[in-house]
Amino acid sequence: QVQLVESGGGLVQAGGSLRLSCAASGRTFSTYAMGWFRQAPGKEREFVAAINWSGSSTSYADSVKGRFTISRDNAKNTVYLQMNSLKPEDTALYYCKADRLGVTNWGQGTQVTVSS
Repeated sequence: QVQLVESGGGLVQAGGSLRLSCAASGRTFSTYAMGWFRQAPGKEREFVAAINWSGSSTSYADSVKGRFTISRDNAKNTVYLQMNSLKPEDTALYYCKADRLGVTNWGQGTQVTVSS
């Protein structure tokens, strides 16, 4: 298993930027596919972005395409989510997810609040 700790959330005005980080434990981080999800109050958790083990392939939800960028640094056991042009509807608890061989691990989440 891998333990995941998110950071970088906070309060930002609409149009602003934040960079989320997800630090992973263990020596097998580079073998995991990683993703970011979010959950707003009263809504279900939804997919935001994903990246494969090497960083050569990424995917995004339509709602964040062109504004968010997922990346990873396997030497630092960390995956990032750069969020630009933030909107109030991006307000949510953001979770990091790791997948490997059918096993999924989640972090505890970091809160992002975007004021209008």
